[in-house]
Amino acid sequence: MTSLLSSRQRGAIRLAWRFIAPYRGRVLGALLALLFTAAITLSMGQGIKLLVDQGLATQSPAALRQSLLLFFVLVLALAFGTYTRFYLVSWLGERVVADIRRRVFDHLIELHPGFYESNRSSEIQSRLTADTTLLQSVIGSSLSMALRNLIMLVGGSVLLVVTNPKLSGIVLAALPLVVAPILLFGRRVRALSRQSQDRVADVGSYVGEVLGQIKTVQAYNHQNEDKRRFGESAEAAFDVARKRIAQRSWLITVVIVLVLGAVGVMLWVGGMDVIAGRISGGELAAFVFYALIVGSSFGTLSEVIGELQRAAGAAERIGELLRSSNAIVAPEQPQHLPQPVRGRIELQGVRFAYPSRPDSYAIDGIDLQVAAGETLALVGPSGAGKSTLFDLLLRFFDPQAGRILIDGVPIDQLDPRELRACFALVSQNPALFFGTVEDNIRYGRLHASQAEVEAAARAAYAHEFIERLPQGYQTHLGEAGLGLSGGQRQRLAIARALLADAPILLLDEATSALDAESEHLIQQALPTLMSGRTTLVIAHRLATVKQAERIAVIERGRLAAIGSHAQLLAGSPLYARLAQLQFGEAG
Repeated sequence: MTSLLSSRQRGAIRLAWRFIAPYRGRVLGALLALLFTAAITLSMGQGIKLLVDQGLATQSPAALRQSLLLFFVLVLALAFGTYTRFYLVSWLGERVVADIRRRVFDHLIELHPGFYESNRSSEIQSRLTADTTLLQSVIGSSLSMALRNLIMLVGGSVLLVVTNPKLSGIVLAALPLVVAPILLFGRRVRALSRQSQDRVADVGSYVGEVLGQIKTVQAYNHQNEDKRRFGESAEAAFDVARKRIAQRSWLITVVIVLVLGAVGVMLWVGGMDVIAGRISGGELAAFVFYALIVGSSFGTLSEVIGELQRAAGAAERIGELLRSSNAIVAPEQPQHLPQPVRGRIELQGVRFAYPSRPDSYAIDGIDLQVAAGETLALVGPSGAGKSTLFDLLLRFFDPQAGRILIDGVPIDQLDPRELRACFALVSQNPALFFGTVEDNIRYGRLHASQAEVEAAARAAYAHEFIERLPQGYQTHLGEAGLGLSGGQRQRLAIARALLADAPILLLDEATSALDAESEHLIQQALPTLMSGRTTLVIAHRLATVKQAERIAVIERGRLAAIGSHAQLLAGSPLYARLAQLQFGEAG
């Protein structure tokens, strides 16, 4: 069977074995049960021979009873062995797939954000669910069937020869005729199996994308177009699956015709030998039994091989995820920040282009120093590179040139976890997660007490609206905080940042999109949040700009000007224009 698999697919099977290997004891138990049940099944042929030759041919009731008693003993033994095999194999399938899912998720969650620029999260989700479910089916069922039928095929073939060498020649002569179509159709099935998995992933990706943005879809009455596009994706998946099914159907049909045709020829020859008295009726009956076992095993194997090939494709796709390298890793001997962390930031000649846009620098040669405890506002046109600076500070990406230092230590010499523990991030569109309000506030400090959670919520002016929720702090939020207003989500994000109590605050201020009351409450919460911390704030409001000790004007990835509000109004035409357009204040 391994000859039917490509080298990459054999590598995928080896990947699956690495997850199975820790459970060698259960694998051994399943194999023993498998061998036991196969041996019992094969021994039934001899029971049939005894039943015919000693029970029926002699017309002896005692011999018939003994033959039937032996038969029922074999049936009970077979039932016990089957239970053991089914339980152990099914347990292995579930256990191994749970381990694979954990390993893949643990790997994915550590990968740098740049990986997700070139890989759709919905397709990754499909690999983590649909592909692993297929593996579970194969490990917990199809693989056991393949091994069982392989044993039955070999054992049945040996017993065929032992029972009657002459008739065995007829059956065994048909084997090359059966192997040829398996090789021919098997290659086509393998290629179509991989295509089928990819098309199914496309369908899942489209569903996740559309349903995740359902409000936008319905607001623009885009449902009919999405129905059409989804229909095309579903039909493409069906078309590939139809071709794969057609190839497998042809394979099974050809195998059945060839195998049962050989059995028919064998019955005619054997029947003539019984009539001529050259063999007994029991011998022919046993031989027919073994021939049917060999034929059905071959048919089942040809079908199961298709499943194994699909599983090899699924394992290959999962292996691709596990082989994905992380561009952001901790150095072998990381340095440590001096304690306590003061929060002094230096950017020295930093240049950076996103991997998806390597020819366009988002940050182009910025030199900047931010003193510990200072509040620096970042202003500039959309796309100037302000949010990219946050990404670089958090080391979601590494710059192509220059370096960034925190308290004099280059951040690429720090463990990313130690670095990110220095920051609290409040983004323009705050990320809230499915779970309770308390869970979301405690996101940055999992072991904070209830009193600390409530204190952070009060400081963020969020306690009052939280208390009005149906279950207060234990109220479950919908996905992405659906059901809360923009101001409420923002205040929860501020409470989370307060509770994290990090020395550096990155604030992508979002009050510009809020109503006046929410903006007023958040503006009251910000001084508490920013107090005693180094703060970089992407400013959208004049009030925030005026609170900052210095303002950095960013244009096309460069530092165009830096100074106080008054200095920049007088000395920077770009800032004066931005002040008039964004803040409503002229120089």
